[in-house]
Amino acid sequence: MSNFCHQISYTSSAWRRVMQNSADRFELVRSPIESLGGKVHAAFFALDSYDVLAITELPESTSPADISVAFFANGEVAQIRTTPLLDATQAIEAMRKAGPSSYRPVPREQALAASA
Repeated sequence: MSNFCHQISYTSSAWRRVMQNSADRFELVRSPIESLGGKVHAAFFALDSYDVLAITELPESTSPADISVAFFANGEVAQIRTTPLLDATQAIEAMRKAGPSSYRPVPREQALAASA
């Protein structure tokens, strides 16, 4: 299973639904995640450019496109930003794999000379 952070903006009709049915304020988040075979670990209202922040766990086979379609399908999500999350072991493995890559940054002096 993979972990994700979702930043979600509700539509105005979604806000009306949340205000009218305060029994489950995060159903608009839970339903799409569960439809993909995942689960919500935590959800919070955010007082920023996004309305909700959710931490979820989804099957490895779930793509970012799957997540977007699931959220936008009900018409109550205006915007979503999904960020994959890595635990410490996964992050170290990613760094280990990237370490021997053939990419080498252009030296700063060379980059400055090329832009002049």
